[in-house]
Amino acid sequence: MRVRDLPLSQPVVDHFAERGVRELYPPQRAAVDAGVCEGADVVAAVPTASGKTFVAQLALLTADGPGLYVCPLRALAREKYETFAALPGVDVGISTGDFDATGEALAGNDVVVATSEKVDSAIRNGASWVDELACVVVDEVHLLGAERRGPTLEVTLATLRRRNPDLQTVALSATVDNPEAIADWLDAALVESDWRPVELRTGVAVGGEVAFDDGTGLSVDVDTDGIGGVGDDGDETDADDDDAEIDPTEVTAALVADAVADGGQCLAFVRSRREAVDLAERLADEGLAAALGVEGAAAAAAEDATDVDGTLTGRQLADCLRAGVAFHHAGLRSGHRAVVESAFRERDVACICATPTLAAGVNVPARRVVVRDQRRYGEGGMAWIPTLEVHQMCGRAGRPGLDPHGEAVLVADADTRDEVRERYVEGEPEAVESQLADPGALRTHVLAAVATGFAATESEILDVFEGTFYARETGAGGLADAVAVAVDDLVAAGMVARETGGVEDYRLVATAVGETTSKQYVRPETGERIVAGLRAAADMSATTLTAFEVICDTPDMQDTYLGNAERADVYQFARTNAAHLTTDMTEPEDFEAWLESVKTARILDEWIGGATVEELVERYRIGPGDLDSRVERAEWLLSAAEALGETIGVSVPAVSRARSRL
Repeated sequence: MRVRDLPLSQPVVDHFAERGVRELYPPQRAAVDAGVCEGADVVAAVPTASGKTFVAQLALLTADGPGLYVCPLRALAREKYETFAALPGVDVGISTGDFDATGEALAGNDVVVATSEKVDSAIRNGASWVDELACVVVDEVHLLGAERRGPTLEVTLATLRRRNPDLQTVALSATVDNPEAIADWLDAALVESDWRPVELRTGVAVGGEVAFDDGTGLSVDVDTDGIGGVGDDGDETDADDDDAEIDPTEVTAALVADAVADGGQCLAFVRSRREAVDLAERLADEGLAAALGVEGAAAAAAEDATDVDGTLTGRQLADCLRAGVAFHHAGLRSGHRAVVESAFRERDVACICATPTLAAGVNVPARRVVVRDQRRYGEGGMAWIPTLEVHQMCGRAGRPGLDPHGEAVLVADADTRDEVRERYVEGEPEAVESQLADPGALRTHVLAAVATGFAATESEILDVFEGTFYARETGAGGLADAVAVAVDDLVAAGMVARETGGVEDYRLVATAVGETTSKQYVRPETGERIVAGLRAAADMSATTLTAFEVICDTPDMQDTYLGNAERADVYQFARTNAAHLTTDMTEPEDFEAWLESVKTARILDEWIGGATVEELVERYRIGPGDLDSRVERAEWLLSAAEALGETIGVSVPAVSRARSRL
């Protein structure tokens, strides 16, 4: 099937032809056969790089009205916005922030690109443009199973479909264990395929030997200087005789160097930010820029990174870039991440060492993907990474038009080899399961249903949730008890009130505080904490530190890691500034979490006091990107605090001062 045979305008056909897109991939043909160009609901569960974005474009270009493209990450939203904006004759809008706005400026666009959180907040604030939509495309729909993001995506999609029964829904997903369940939920045709434009072979490396799933193998020379075990007789043994003793970092370095020597690029995944930096600095010794022939371009990328800021992280990144290597993690500033991603796409960088967040983000395919770590720290200690997440990493291997095949290599040792192979090479990805029943998520969405007027009784709340994935899988009745508990919690928190003429016929209404909390797009727990904090601050000599402590001690502010070495210092800071803190040091149930919030408040207060990014990053051992994200969240939460203060009639000038200076 050819692009020119599709119901697209000639300028659009020419646009795709200029980019080499003339023939449809098999999964794309299957989507067309399923009616994606004719308004049909479709779920496409296909591997990375198999053409999901083109399926989205077909749906949005052929829809009988405006379209919405929902994606999980801001960085991905920007990338997709640029993709859609390049289409001739298509007006595209993007929205990822301003959670207290309707986004009415988005009305009139042919396509709107937004995160699910932004769409949810627009609905809560009375946006009318969502009712005009003819088509919604949901990218990464398997994130329904994510703890924090999943319930918002689920409820938002259910709400859009309830408000517009004729809405075409197209959901795109990586391969998961139960795509038919998602398709059944959406009453959609299922397009399921394991086809890829570039063959992928996946293997396990033990020492320098790799065994791939297609029966082929690979041998690389691993640097074992200074590495080895001690035999039973006490003599040193060569590392080659005991694969379990070979450093996985050296195996990773050898696999990267081997691919680059053959003209390919690599992605190397590790479990933490620190290890991503360490691995990149280790690979910088391999001369990868020279091996790929990009010394000049790599040096230019390094200068671009230097221009972003002068932090230690920025200097480390620039040094690595000069050697043809980069690292990528959430602690980088957006400018640094953009430099790394652009340089890699332009083949100016041989390898990116990344945490798993990159796998679910922007499009950066490579010849070889090396997954050094398959376990990471969790609440219960070290745990295996989900199979779906590892498959997402592996799926980045193979660049259409550049590589004859893609290779994904999982680094193991003699003890873990079999389990790694069973889990990640032979194993199936996990099923997607709804997280809507989580008490915190349920309180948030129950409040939204009441505050927006969608529901006024518990029965009506269940009707609102009837269209969710959870209800389709378990029945809406399964939520009845949980909804009752959520309503009780919201009443106790002062977010919802019962107007009753008897036990059986009470109606639910959002209080003024509940309505403001929902419109400001903060969680009920955050709204409750801010209200209590504002009232306490009004009776004391409140400073900007007070304002920051109130908003930082909420679940909507990201935690800031508190190291053992700095715990005593933050504790002493809290004691010294107790008169300006709304929480008595004897009160917090989770004292460590409260100390973390005090640390974040201190950082923000020093930021508005004139401290530089460089100073704060060095002083508090945070990434420059962490500072950026805390500042952005603080702006949002201070805005919510101002709105809540106005709602309850409490004025705390320090809140406005903090926000204006931020």
